[in-house]
Amino acid sequence: MRMAFGIVLGLLAWLACGNSTLAAPPPVLLVLGDSLSAGYGLRSGEAWPVLLQARLERLGYPQRIVNASVSGETTAGGVARLPALLREHEPRVVMLELGANDGLRGLPLAALRANLRTLVAAIRHAGAAVVVLPMQLPPNYGPAYASGFASAFNDLPGQDAGVSLTPFFLKDVALNPALLQADGLHPTALAQPIILDAIWPGIAAVLEASQQVKQ
Repeated sequence: MRMAFGIVLGLLAWLACGNSTLAAPPPVLLVLGDSLSAGYGLRSGEAWPVLLQARLERLGYPQRIVNASVSGETTAGGVARLPALLREHEPRVVMLELGANDGLRGLPLAALRANLRTLVAAIRHAGAAVVVLPMQLPPNYGPAYASGFASAFNDLPGQDAGVSLTPFFLKDVALNPALLQADGLHPTALAQPIILDAIWPGIAAVLEASQQVKQ
C-alpha cells in the first residue's frame, strides 16, 4: 500500500515538474499578402518575410512568422481565406499586405474599402493587432482613383490603437529598375532587405506594445 502511494506521489511530482517546464508555443505573426510577400520570382529564403524571421530571432523576439501570402491574391480573396487562418494559427499580430491586384484590376474603390475594413475588423475581433502595409498606384491610373486608393488604406487606423500603418513599403524600390524583376512589377532579391528596413520600425513598435500588454 505504501509503495503504491509512493508511486502515485512520484508520478504527480513528475507531472508537475513536466508541466512547469513545458514552453508555451511562440506567438504567431501572420503575413497575409500577395506576390509581393509570397516571394514571386525569388529563391527560397529571399523574400522579406523570411528575412523578418531571421531578424526577429537575431534580436531575441519570440514571434514565429507564418507567411500565408499567395501570388495574385486580392482583398476579396483575403476576406475568404482569413477566418480559417485565424482559427488555425491564432496569431497575435497580422501583417496585411493586400490591394495591389485590386488596383491593377481597377476594383471599385468602395469594394476595396469595404474589403479592407472587413479584414481589419475580423483580425481585431480575433484579438490580434494589425500592421497594414499600404499600397500606392502610379499616376497613370488617374489622380482621383490613385488618391481614393491611398485613402482606403490611410483611413484604416481610425481610433483603434491596435491598427497601424507602415510607410509605403516599395517607396525606395518601385522607381528603381535595378531593384525590379524583368516584369517591372516585382522586387528582386536585392530589394527585399530594403523593404524590410522600410517596414521594420512599425513592426517593432507593434511587437513591443504587444509584449507590454501581455506583461
